[in-house]
Amino acid sequence: MKVKENFTLIGISLMLLVFGLTACDKPGPAETAGKKIDQMSGEASKRIDEATDEIGKKLGEQGEKASVTIDDAEITTKVKAGIFAEPGLKTLQIGVDTIKGVVTLSGSVDSWPSSDRAKALAGAVAGVKEVKNLLVTK
Repeated sequence: MKVKENFTLIGISLMLLVFGLTACDKPGPAETAGKKIDQMSGEASKRIDEATDEIGKKLGEQGEKASVTIDDAEITTKVKAGIFAEPGLKTLQIGVDTIKGVVTLSGSVDSWPSSDRAKALAGAVAGVKEVKNLLVTK
């Protein structure tokens, strides 16, 4: 009888041990909270990365726009300097405007050869994509 009781106690102990170990495998509130925090921090990190990328893109676009503006102003200055340095061209009557590398000459000159020369000078400046010659002769 003692042997039977001992086996029963050992069996019950083993069952309790198995149930206890099984319960340890189930996630408790701390593990569940930890997983949720990990997921949320991952999502927050992803959103921060996306926002940073978007800001970087916008800053790059603004930089490109500023660069175009600076380049246009530089082109205009170089064209005006070239025309001013050319003997026979009346620079006060020639207007120069540059937008995205396209130079527009306006105003008046004394002859067609002067108009052609102003156009050629403008076209020779680095960065000029096109010259629109709107000069008129007097």
